[in-house]
Amino acid sequence: MSAVESEGERAERMAFILGLRQRGIRDVAVLRAMELVPRPLFVDPILRRHAYDDVALPIACGQTMSQPSLVAAMTEALGVTAEHSVLEVGTGSGYHAAVLSHLAARVVTVDRYRSLVSEAQARFEVLGLRNVTAYVGDGILGLPARAPFDRILVTAAAPDIPIALVDQLKFGGVLVMPVGQPEEVQTLVRYVKEQSGRTRTDLMKVRFVPLVPGAAATL
Repeated sequence: MSAVESEGERAERMAFILGLRQRGIRDVAVLRAMELVPRPLFVDPILRRHAYDDVALPIACGQTMSQPSLVAAMTEALGVTAEHSVLEVGTGSGYHAAVLSHLAARVVTVDRYRSLVSEAQARFEVLGLRNVTAYVGDGILGLPARAPFDRILVTAAAPDIPIALVDQLKFGGVLVMPVGQPEEVQTLVRYVKEQSGRTRTDLMKVRFVPLVPGAAATL
């Protein structure tokens, strides 16, 4: 947030947080993290008047930026605390990783599009976020060199959770992602990995872009 924040900007931000509360977000730490990240920085200048609206917005490379209430709900479901290491699959604009950086000890985020990763990393630097790093790569494979993780967030849909991500999750760890077919309504699920297996909780119906294998050859 700017040190010279105007009255209008302050009022808009307060209304933004109030709107999240009205949509059922109760975790104080999550609300504070959402408050600390200036969402307009992550939005195309043409669309910045809609930065705090509860709508999904298009970003580069044919991707989308989820609506704030969904970002908050997914973050709340992860249950991130200050000692956790978090992997995010699907960097996009970098907004969700920035929110997570205010909750976790360490955040690593991976995206198949080099241009998105470069732009996100530049935003992290502008905000002085030292505990979040973005990588170009195949999100289906995760980031084995940085594993294991306490929490994994996937912001693209697949018919099932990739085995590589399950392998990189610590026992007792939590993974949140949309599960379902592309171009259809999917289910946001919360998986907990235990020594005895996995437990799944279905959270809500969602629509996400598909989780695509490989890194993009261009873009």
